[in-house]
Amino acid sequence: MRLIQKLLFIVVLFTAILSAQNVYERNCVPCHKDLSTSLQQMFKKYLLVYSGEQNVKAGIIHYLQYPNRSISVMSKLFIESFGIKKKTTLSPEELNRAVDIYWEKFKVFNKLK
Repeated sequence: MRLIQKLLFIVVLFTAILSAQNVYERNCVPCHKDLSTSLQQMFKKYLLVYSGEQNVKAGIIHYLQYPNRSISVMSKLFIESFGIKKKTTLSPEELNRAVDIYWEKFKVFNKLK
């Protein structure tokens, strides 16, 4: 009986930890933490190429659904070093939420004083 209680506690604790992180933190941050370019630096590249919120989000979503060297905003050196990302496994809803969180985290609009 004690073993079942311990297992149940571990499952509840693990579930609580996983649910505390959002879709962006669970699916994007771990893969990018060891790259030479941060997620914030990548955001700046997307912003330079696509400029506005809708275009940036559409560009990121399209790239994650159909990753290809020709549409990447990353440098040739970066792509040669790290390759092209694999196609996302997130559902369209999860992907939209992740990109919305990414946008809110790094957008510069209304943050400049």
